[in-house]
Amino acid sequence: METVFISDLHLDKTRPNTTKCFVKFITDRSPTMENLYILGDFVESWVGDDDPADGVIDAFEILKYISKKTKIYFMHGNRDFMISSKICNKYGMELINDPQLVNLYDKRVLLMHGDTLCVDDIKYQEFRKLVRNKSWQTQMMQKSLEERLKIANDLRNKSANETTYKDEFIMDVNENEVKKCFVKSGADIIIHGHTHRPMVHKVKIDDREFRRVVLGDWGSKSHIFVLDNKNFELKEIQLK
Repeated sequence: METVFISDLHLDKTRPNTTKCFVKFITDRSPTMENLYILGDFVESWVGDDDPADGVIDAFEILKYISKKTKIYFMHGNRDFMISSKICNKYGMELINDPQLVNLYDKRVLLMHGDTLCVDDIKYQEFRKLVRNKSWQTQMMQKSLEERLKIANDLRNKSANETTYKDEFIMDVNENEVKKCFVKSGADIIIHGHTHRPMVHKVKIDDREFRRVVLGDWGSKSHIFVLDNKNFELKEIQLK
């Protein structure tokens, strides 16, 4: 049996094939999967418990179905931080904190979405602090569903435009911040998504060597991480 880590699916009604591929992936993988960790940005946007999940409901339903045998953990990303514990419970998931330290197969694993490691992107970090504030979220929920959907769409467009003009290094993790997380948590491995730059990085701190695993976003292919008693693998999967 294995534990699988995924992130950055960005499921949306405009990308129906990605939802279909995810449903097939989960259906095929579930017989050997004892744990599934979704490390943020499962959907492109989420505006509250009344979100219609337009075009992506099948993805939630397949999670609910496999949750009878597979333990599913969900972590907020920068797109879906309004998904509540109520919604998670409805679809068989357990909402976990970011970061979250877990012990798996005799390894200490620190799980993160990854955006908090990108400290050089000061403007984004300020925005993140704003939207994660409970008072901001309360004010947002006082708006109508139509208003919230429009705001989410406007924010996505604004983010896409700003990303075009940002330097590459700003949107990647800060190596000193990574090392701080290793030291503070005592983790052997950090697993995260967000940057869409899948790779296993070696991180040396004093005389010890650690691993930072970056998951892939979902397009024509992705990279998932698979961990069990014997294997440690960042695996490319084809989505079709």
